[in-house]
Amino acid sequence: MRYEVRFSGFGGQGIILSAVILGRAAVMYDNKYAVQTQVYGPEARGGASMSQVIIDDEQILFPKVAMPGIFVIMSQEGFEKYGANAPKDAVMLVDSTLVHSRPACKYLEIPGTREAKQTLGKDIVANIVMLGALVASTHVVSEAALEKAILDSVPKGTETLNIKAMKLGIDLGKGSKQHEVT
Repeated sequence: MRYEVRFSGFGGQGIILSAVILGRAAVMYDNKYAVQTQVYGPEARGGASMSQVIIDDEQILFPKVAMPGIFVIMSQEGFEKYGANAPKDAVMLVDSTLVHSRPACKYLEIPGTREAKQTLGKDIVANIVMLGALVASTHVVSEAALEKAILDSVPKGTETLNIKAMKLGIDLGKGSKQHEVT
């Protein structure tokens, strides 16, 4: 099964780290193949950034995402630049805290930033909340693989906070209603 996933938000939200963690989960813990690419403007912090991952059961011969089937959008500018033209058969997770537009494809509203701040006291882990919601709603990798990849990737001393963020995201993803667009 091939998945093409695009993450977008603003610089500083952990958009690239999210893609790295997802790719690591696939390759190191779910025995799949993955490639990851990234784009960010000269603004870096604050400007729109984008990262993509291809995950497949077979070797990936061409590392460029043709058209993502899954989107994780964490800012309005990210939506406008990298998500507004999502194909109708795609699925999009939007951080409903920061994204006000809605796509013309199936979507889930995940209040990642708000819940990270209110529930965990740190909005810096909103990307991990969104990763948990992504895995719960799409099963692109296993929850166990995601947890191991998070533990491999986050700074020492933040492991407990990040695992709480992942579990919060899983709960949000399982409890979120998918909106159908006609």
